[in-house]
Amino acid sequence: MKKLLLDLIVKENIKLHKNYVLLKMTHRDPLPSVLPGQFAELRVDNAPNVFLRRPISINFVDRDKNEIWFLIQLVGEGTRKLAQLAPGDVLNTILPLGNGFSFPAGDQANKPLLIGGGVGTAPMLMLGSALLRAGLKPTFLLGARSEDDLLQLDQFSRLGDVFVTTEDGSKGEKGFVTQHRVLQKEHFTMIYTCGPRPMMQAVARYAKANGIECEVSLENRMACGLGACLCCVEKTQEGHVCVCKEGPVFNIKKLLWQI
Repeated sequence: MKKLLLDLIVKENIKLHKNYVLLKMTHRDPLPSVLPGQFAELRVDNAPNVFLRRPISINFVDRDKNEIWFLIQLVGEGTRKLAQLAPGDVLNTILPLGNGFSFPAGDQANKPLLIGGGVGTAPMLMLGSALLRAGLKPTFLLGARSEDDLLQLDQFSRLGDVFVTTEDGSKGEKGFVTQHRVLQKEHFTMIYTCGPRPMMQAVARYAKANGIECEVSLENRMACGLGACLCCVEKTQEGHVCVCKEGPVFNIKKLLWQI
């Protein structure tokens, strides 16, 4: 898929939480094709101490409005600068990057489960929308530290059933996503997940133990997004690969995790 260097224009900057903002961007031309699970590299301007672009998952693409959404977690100077963008500001972006999720056949026998933790819920929204268009109703299992850290629940609920865990028990079931009762009650044929690595490894162990196909979206540091800087290397069954180029989505069978 062709990679483009685009000057996107900010349409909205929505503060979802003290540590998260949603940037809705547009372009004067129709946005390029994007696959669920791909990401973009965003340039940070007017920040003397920030030299590298920031890799951000593509949260959603609204073709009717010609919008692309980025869910930004404020973790450092670069992301805090991005969070200050205002409507009309220009954001230089390289996209789409990486490889996306695979799709099972669109029949009722297939029941996909999408598991997201923290800002790792971001690519699950676009994936869920694409699965629904393909005739598959997704189920979402979202985890966070507390109720305040759960993001975009209204959007997820429009696409499928939503189950929630919080570490403090303030919403949904208390605990981690792999402890939710839906995993014992329902049978899923495919699992997709993105979030902290320990969470994804726990999900991978569950999937392997139950014979369920599983894809994970890795969040290794990706400085260039093109496979040149070697910052994001991951050891796989096929040797060392750059996550930004060969991933970020991998089937767990290809990873050398201790699962």
